[in-house]
Amino acid sequence: MQWCTQSRFLALPQSRAILLALMKRSALMTKNRLVYSTETGQQCPQCKATLARCRCADKPAPPTTDGWVRLQRTTKGRGGKSVTLITGLGLSADQLKELAKPLKQHCGVGGTVKGFDIEIQGEDRAKIQKWLEGRGFKVKIAGG
Repeated sequence: MQWCTQSRFLALPQSRAILLALMKRSALMTKNRLVYSTETGQQCPQCKATLARCRCADKPAPPTTDGWVRLQRTTKGRGGKSVTLITGLGLSADQLKELAKPLKQHCGVGGTVKGFDIEIQGEDRAKIQKWLEGRGFKVKIAGG
């Protein structure tokens, strides 16, 4: 009789072939692993977090501009209420938030930053134009 080096059981010479076959089969079964799952959604290849929670992707760069800031009056998707849309600033998202706060305070209204644009509630484009020109921007009133 001899001892099998991979298990603690005493193996007889006639059962050695069976034991080796079982060991190979169990070794193959341990290599089975989950390859693809839709349970968590798409994952970031770098940090393995879901794409919604991933923070390792670079932030998008602001779009290039022609140097003119445009003020547009729009009511789309707002139940008939108008907002002034400020586009073409060419600033990052953080810089837009820093610019939007004093602008909203100056106008005395609410607003938000969406993408690389600023939305200010109301239609006071002349007041916004004067304020932005005081900050060194070239401003055009676009649309009707």
